[in-house]
Amino acid sequence: MIQFSVSLDADATAAKLIEAISAVPMGLVAHINGQANAAKRGITVSADQILEVFRPDFAVRVWQADKRAGIDIPLRIHIYATASHTQVAMRRPGDVFAHYGNTQLDTIAAELAPIFNTILAALAPYRLEQ
Repeated sequence: MIQFSVSLDADATAAKLIEAISAVPMGLVAHINGQANAAKRGITVSADQILEVFRPDFAVRVWQADKRAGIDIPLRIHIYATASHTQVAMRRPGDVFAHYGNTQLDTIAAELAPIFNTILAALAPYRLEQ
């Protein structure tokens, strides 16, 4: 698991990541804003957002390698607030696909890892020491 704190609020963190997703390029499949969704029901919660990220060419390769692995895509970046900071968390692509024991999925994960590292690197100026 990749996990770190940033000095930005959740919305600014999401915006920086969305810019980086577009630049790599990957696709923002969904942006789930839990805080905004809860507010629509009159419930106040701390920031909790998920960015679902993937690309069709990778999806087709995942399906061809092992149809069961479709449950694990798109990959997700979780942004949430704690009492003191905004947190960013993501399961590494290799960890997501490892339990399938499939070399094709291992290859895809190895290609995805530097892409997601680049996306998360957009937050490097805002990362807090842990």
